[in-house]
Amino acid sequence: MQSIRTGDLVQVISGADRGKQGRVLAVDRDRARVRVEKVRMQKRHLKPGRAGAQQGGVIEDEGYIDLSNVMLVNPADSKPSRMRIETRDGRRTRVFTRDGEPVPEPTGG
Repeated sequence: MQSIRTGDLVQVISGADRGKQGRVLAVDRDRARVRVEKVRMQKRHLKPGRAGAQQGGVIEDEGYIDLSNVMLVNPADSKPSRMRIETRDGRRTRVFTRDGEPVPEPTGG
């Protein structure tokens, strides 16, 4: 079972963007990295006609950060919290460690 999924609300706990919260846009399991909205913004310069863009220009996009630098946010108090996996009703579910509440299903993605 995955600990962080696409659509989860996470907070960056270390690095230049420390303290920012956002939804997970993509997860790279092989390299243990995630993309979070509005975190690690990178600029790319495109020539006209490249990557489906009719016009050239500067495109700003999110970069990947290490999975260990993000933590799930508990919606009850909007603070980052650890999680564990428990078996409830015969199913493995993600649960916040601090209050024992189940992690809400990710939106989108």
